[in-house]
Amino acid sequence: MAIFKRIKNIMMAETHGLLDKVEDPIEMLNQYVREMEQEINKGQKALSNQIFLEKKQEALMIETEELISKRNRQAKLAVERGEEQIAKLAVQEKLIQEKQLHVYQEQYEMIKSQTTTLWEQLNQLKQKYQELQQKRFLLVSRANVAHSMKQMHNTCISFSTENVARGVARAEERVLMMEAEVQAGHQLSESSNAFHPRYMDLAMQDEVEKELQKLKDLSKETA
Repeated sequence: MAIFKRIKNIMMAETHGLLDKVEDPIEMLNQYVREMEQEINKGQKALSNQIFLEKKQEALMIETEELISKRNRQAKLAVERGEEQIAKLAVQEKLIQEKQLHVYQEQYEMIKSQTTTLWEQLNQLKQKYQELQQKRFLLVSRANVAHSMKQMHNTCISFSTENVARGVARAEERVLMMEAEVQAGHQLSESSNAFHPRYMDLAMQDEVEKELQKLKDLSKETA
């Protein structure tokens, strides 16, 4: 049972850690930046394709205009030569190409308008990207400052004045105890060397009196 409870606690801790990481503002900003970079890349590719279509359409227009001019020259030449049927065919082809040119021109204007719109949108996206980068830089700086201040605040809390006072008091008690031990040891050493009189032993009283008398006599002789 204990091991299953431990596994559950580990899984919950990892889940909470992942949630905290997801909700981290810097990670969120980095994700927004990555998403915007992807959109810019897509926009640039779309713009490249649009420019390609515009150039292709422009080439079709130039080719059609050249064909119209060619058919017009052929019609004039056929008229000059009296080749009416050839002139009619050239004029007919010229009219068809003119209608086709008109269609190409309308398509070209539409493509060009789409290109302009896409270009403007891409520029706006790039501008927003630059703004996001600037905000990201400022927020990262603010987050770093906030994190440092939070660490300092936690340090101040962990080393509060009450904790410091209690620690100083414990250190002072320890020093006093060490001083007391030194003083007690010093006093014990002095007391062991001092002369402590004892009660007179009656059995030795006569011997003591004799020795004491000897000391007195000796003292008189030397006086």
